Amino acid sequence: MSQQWQWDDVQVVLALVESGTLTAAARQLGLGVATVSRRLERMERSLALRLFSRHPQGYRLTDDGQALLPRMEALARAGEALSGQAQAQAQTVGTVRMATADNLASSLILPHLGSLLTAHPGLNVELVTGVYSVNMLRREADLAIRMVRPTQTSLIVRRLGLMGYGLYTRAAADGGPQSGAEGERPPLIAWPEGYGHLPAKLGREHEHSSAPRVMTNTLLGQVVAVKAGLGMALLPHFLGIEYGLQCIESVPEASQTIWLVMHQDLAHSRRVRTVADFMISLCEQHQALLAGDAVNGH
Repeated sequence: MSQQWQWDDVQVVLALVESGTLTAAARQLGLGVATVSRRLERMERSLALRLFSRHPQGYRLTDDGQALLPRMEALARAGEALSGQAQAQAQTVGTVRMATADNLASSLILPHLGSLLTAHPGLNVELVTGVYSVNMLRREADLAIRMVRPTQTSLIVRRLGLMGYGLYTRAAADGGPQSGAEGERPPLIAWPEGYGHLPAKLGREHEHSSAPRVMTNTLLGQVVAVKAGLGMALLPHFLGIEYGLQCIESVPEASQTIWLVMHQDLAHSRRVRTVADFMISLCEQHQALLAGDAVNGH
């Protein structure tokens, strides 16, 4: 059986068509003249065709070579496109849509996102925030950071860490909170009706406090209300610390596990894996802050 031609042989033929001599083709390809001659012979032998006729002035395509030239040029273009696509994939390009809670996006992810984007100039990140979960099975997001572990078997789930909660008031140095009735804590700044699905709502919302007088449907709104001295709120420790609030009691039963979720079909996507690895590292680096170790005396 004759030896099969190889991709390098096609490059030799095209270089010889362009340059006209073995010496010039060898220089163009960065090879020795003997190597170029050997690859040309292998190509002609495997095709059982004479591709060039030899003349004192150099090499000219035969009729058979001329007929095959468009196919060889097409192979060269396909090879360049393949190499370009492989390089693009290796460089991590494209957009990753990640769903997460607003407090994590604004206080943890966005302040550190620059390092990821600098390392991967072709990568874009779209953050989708809100208290209601996106549907991962419908591909409404590539990644999600959730506080409740999903149960669908088609999703890949990884634990990122623990988010601790505590009851926070305005710091004494800022005037402290408004007082509740005698012997009671300040009134609770609560979630409105319809938000009972939030684990944070399941803390000690009504224990030892006046009835809620202020309700808001965002944690940031609750933080602002606390800073205004309107009462106390059950907040993630990292938010309370960031905004200089005073923790009057840690509430371990309100703690939430942080989960990274992705569809199993995207597990080998370079762009998705890159963002997932970034989130894993980010949560590992800030686990003490997220858990509230400083508040809990750890």
